[in-house]
Amino acid sequence: MSLFKRSAVVAAAAGVLTLALAGPAAAHVTVNPNSATAGGYAKVSFRVPNESDSASTTKLEVNLPADQPIASVSVKPVPGWTAVAQKTKLATPIKAHDTEITEAVSKITWTAAKGSEIKPGEFQEFDVSMGALPESGQLVFKALQTYSNGDVVRWIDEPTTDGSEPESPAPVLKIVPAANGSAAPSAAAAAPAAEADDSDDSDDSDGSGSGLGLAGLIAGLVALLLAGLAYLKASRKPESAAPGTPAAS
Repeated sequence: MSLFKRSAVVAAAAGVLTLALAGPAAAHVTVNPNSATAGGYAKVSFRVPNESDSASTTKLEVNLPADQPIASVSVKPVPGWTAVAQKTKLATPIKAHDTEITEAVSKITWTAAKGSEIKPGEFQEFDVSMGALPESGQLVFKALQTYSNGDVVRWIDEPTTDGSEPESPAPVLKIVPAANGSAAPSAAAAAPAAEADDSDDSDDSDGSGSGLGLAGLIAGLVALLLAGLAYLKASRKPESAAPGTPAAS
């Protein structure tokens, strides 16, 4: 085998190995979108792909962080699935809309009815509405994915400090500051107004120029007409009598 062919085989093998290693890492349970506004309410979806070639996903457990309790949590029904939101008594009550909250949802469990499991090659999304969110930081939702063959995949690894992805990453919702758009709308509104004013000025200028041009054309036509009439009148005058010719009596 030539050196060129050997290099091609090695490169192909390396590519296949890379894809084989990268495939499972890209199919973990995630939260979408992966960011939300600080202090607000958000609707997020826990996206669950099935990584098994032979078993189906029958249950999903999502744990909400105990040190960052959320006052309001509600789930959207998923056909063929039963959702149970488990509450836990808080060591330190929190306030929401001037009401003291003494317990909060700590875990949500979705269980599939027979025939509604997430089959190989499929995925499912589970929607949750929650708020008010923390003012900063992130929310780490540790999740457990159960398969029909009894296997349980634990997506519980927290984000690393060096930015690399852990082996079984937990879904993470990043909290971002609220955008300050108070001045932006007025500036944006002023721009179209200025453009409209400029457009109006341009139209006025074009109208004035057109009016002056038309007036000049009319004046020219009138002068030409007057000159033509004067020429005709002059051409119709009788010729003066020749010298010595007696005047008619």
